[in-house]
Amino acid sequence: MVAEKSIGGPGLAKHVIVISMDALSQDNWQAVKVLPNLSRLIKDGVYSTELKSVFPTLTYVAHTTMVTGVYPDKHGIVHNNPLQPFVPEAEQDWYWYQRDIKVPTIYQLAEEKGLKTAGLLWPVTGKANIRYNLPEIKAVRSENQAIKVFKNGNPLFCAGLELKLGKYRKGTQQPYLDDFTTKAAINTIKRKKPNLLLIHLIDLDDAKHSFRTDSKEVQAAIERMDKRLGEIIKAVEDTGISQETTYIVIGDHGQFNVDHKIYLNNLLVEKGLIYRDGEKWRWRAYLQSCGGSAYLHVKENDREAEALALETLEAAIGAGTYGIEQIYHREQLDLLHAGADIQYAVEAKVGYSFDEAITEETVVNCSERGIRYATHGYSPEKPEYKCVLIAAGAGIKQNFSIGPLEMVDIAPTIAHLLGLTLNAIDGNKIQAMIL
Repeated sequence: MVAEKSIGGPGLAKHVIVISMDALSQDNWQAVKVLPNLSRLIKDGVYSTELKSVFPTLTYVAHTTMVTGVYPDKHGIVHNNPLQPFVPEAEQDWYWYQRDIKVPTIYQLAEEKGLKTAGLLWPVTGKANIRYNLPEIKAVRSENQAIKVFKNGNPLFCAGLELKLGKYRKGTQQPYLDDFTTKAAINTIKRKKPNLLLIHLIDLDDAKHSFRTDSKEVQAAIERMDKRLGEIIKAVEDTGISQETTYIVIGDHGQFNVDHKIYLNNLLVEKGLIYRDGEKWRWRAYLQSCGGSAYLHVKENDREAEALALETLEAAIGAGTYGIEQIYHREQLDLLHAGADIQYAVEAKVGYSFDEAITEETVVNCSERGIRYATHGYSPEKPEYKCVLIAAGAGIKQNFSIGPLEMVDIAPTIAHLLGLTLNAIDGNKIQAMIL
């Protein structure tokens, strides 16, 4: 991939609808290709089961790459969450706001060129330059959910959807949340006819996390995803814009089943790198969990802590019980295009995941505890860990496999379809899919 290039197109589509089916990956392909609506798009368009995500394979990192065309080392969203040591996961802030993205996005460019944009629970779009925006954002601690959404999205648009469709939602509980999002998409297509519509559906990801990747619950979630896709396609047809609409269905990462959860910060506690100071925890070195990997943070200029933390992790690899596959130094992280401020990371073996909480046990056997769990956040280079992409409609070839591609290729492809020019990017438009 070559940076500092411009990609535009002749405007092959008037409307592009991007449907992110969170965690749709190549291991789902046999289930996907026989379902009525997904198989229709496959037959009428192009597909790949070899879409490579980014490091780490987390939702907010990947979705930001999708809309910028650059890797995390440039766009700046390097995790779902900023570093918040010792804050419980449920109480942590996320990278909710567009202001955290360091480069232009495809939706900003579309708005600047006079196109109408809409976003429905798309990550990192709080206060974004999206005309009709219901951002993915969650109240934490004592915040009010409705107020937070209205403040960070388009207030009138959000209020209208809530009044009309809020009865279908039960907080963030699935399948109700994705049912609500789908109805919101139908309403938005019919009333607003956006030129670019970004939709984030989460049901499949939740099912994998909660029940493992090979469960009947995952199959049921895939079938629900297909049904929702059919409802969106019907809305486009009913609105009379089918001939000028392109659909892009995309997964952002895969997941692996987890047999052992590892609480790696316990090892740093043992070495005094994490310690109690009165009622508070303090740290000289800290491992921020990415699920299938973890970032090692070290206090600035604390070379002693850095050396001791690395020594501790090397010993953990030698012990063989902590699920560490390897330690990434900056040279490897450069190859993975990881965030520029990250100097070290650890990669988990398949079957293991990392949690940053400090607990009594360092190694938890999931089956012994009756825990059904899968997760992501591993390196995108892991075998059998690619994502699925399906595209059909205006400007797209028919019944064609496009082979390997990368997440940075999505934004320039959208730009080409809409006749926009996206500058200074790492990706390329997916020429193989375009008529």
